[in-house]
Amino acid sequence: MGLAIQQEEFTPEEHERFVQRLAESLEALRELLKRPGFGVGPTTMGAELEVYLVDGAGHPLPVNQQVLARTQDDRVTLELNRFNMEANVRPSLLAGRPFTGLRAELEDVLKELQRAAALEGARVASIGILPTLRQADLGKGALTQQARYRALNAAIRKRRDGPFQVAIAGDDTLNLTWDDVTLEGANTSLQFHLRVAPEDFARVYNAAQLATAPVLAAAGNSPLFLGKRLWEETRVALFQQATDDRSESGDEAAHLHPRVTFGHGWVREGVHELFAEAVALYPPLLPVLGKEDAPLDIVAAGGVPALEELRLHQGTVWCWNRAIYDPHGDGHVRIEFRALPAGPTVVDMVANGAFLLGLTLGLAERVDALLPALPFWQARRNFKQAAKRGLDAVMLWPAEVAPSPRPVPVVELVKQLLPIARRGLTEHGVDAAEADAMLDIIAQRVALRRTGARWQREVLARLEAHMPRPDALAALLERYLHHSESGLPVHTWPVESS
Repeated sequence: MGLAIQQEEFTPEEHERFVQRLAESLEALRELLKRPGFGVGPTTMGAELEVYLVDGAGHPLPVNQQVLARTQDDRVTLELNRFNMEANVRPSLLAGRPFTGLRAELEDVLKELQRAAALEGARVASIGILPTLRQADLGKGALTQQARYRALNAAIRKRRDGPFQVAIAGDDTLNLTWDDVTLEGANTSLQFHLRVAPEDFARVYNAAQLATAPVLAAAGNSPLFLGKRLWEETRVALFQQATDDRSESGDEAAHLHPRVTFGHGWVREGVHELFAEAVALYPPLLPVLGKEDAPLDIVAAGGVPALEELRLHQGTVWCWNRAIYDPHGDGHVRIEFRALPAGPTVVDMVANGAFLLGLTLGLAERVDALLPALPFWQARRNFKQAAKRGLDAVMLWPAEVAPSPRPVPVVELVKQLLPIARRGLTEHGVDAAEADAMLDIIAQRVALRRTGARWQREVLARLEAHMPRPDALAALLERYLHHSESGLPVHTWPVESS
């Protein structure tokens, strides 16, 4: 979030000063972005993987702080719930064989995490939502005991002035009233980062918004929550509703925006526009002041300001594709892709990333011609359809000639988009054989119509023919963990008993 959070309550004066700092930071960022050469450099990528800790019976095991104490690996850190952890992958050049390197590092950090977890009787599960999760596993006792998480929970609850209401309808229906943000920790993802030159940011960010829906449809891995069969990517609906800070009193929810969002329109100018939007639309949750008093003076002197308050505030607005400002070194900006789920295997996750980054870069070449043919609300609709229906979704996609957009089944659309993703990768220096190997996994997965979500649904249906659902969910997870450890992509996993 940009700043260490040590306090949990804030005065009106701290809120007021924080808002002033945000305004100063926005102006400093605007001036910094005008600097010739700022943020220009090689295209790099990074990743963050969130995982579950589970016990021998497949239930969440709330021991993340104990597991962290068992490792010296600085890539491993805590997450919001005590049964979640995060593994951060060091940035690397996109050129060459980056996905081979990413796969190796993910496997390495997961191996270390598994070693440390085993010392506490835990196993590691990479999955969008744990099928065996129960209401009893959540609640205030599940919250990781750090000031930042307690402060975030308190701030959202204070603004909301009432419990969270979660309603999701799929094959089954979930209606749930909840008192804290621990439902958010039920969602685990693999987030990718892509460094982008400031002058290209609007074009690449818009391409990312366009690319995310079809990639998500091909990557679903979260069909189950609290024993219910819901969306292919239930995370999308759950995350938004589990962190909604809008009050239910009056008409506030009608005219304010949820903090988890796909966005509000195509970007017209660049990265500053997105930071300014976050400041204008969302009140601060954590008004923690940094030590930097005069960011404009730092920019005027040729330096790179930390902009700690702006980065902290941006970290409490959960865009599915989020603008990031990084002051380290000479500073740069990047896109954080937040929509993809964790799992099923490392090779599946790496292939998902290759498809998403490649398609974003490939579409960016002509995105200015595509956007007039797809109103933004229809791109947002595509995202929701991808989350809800997965490979059964029908996307609205820009057409070369009017009328546009036109409906295209996502299975057909992915086939059309894979060559664009390949071009996006190879034109940015990715080895052609590397690109082909990654994208072929996506092609086979879509041809066989077997995402992680589809596999989970099919296996659950077979198991439920012989046992109650709670037992079937536990058996499902054991099979999932077994196949995940094999390292083979999910489209090769058998559905029948093995």
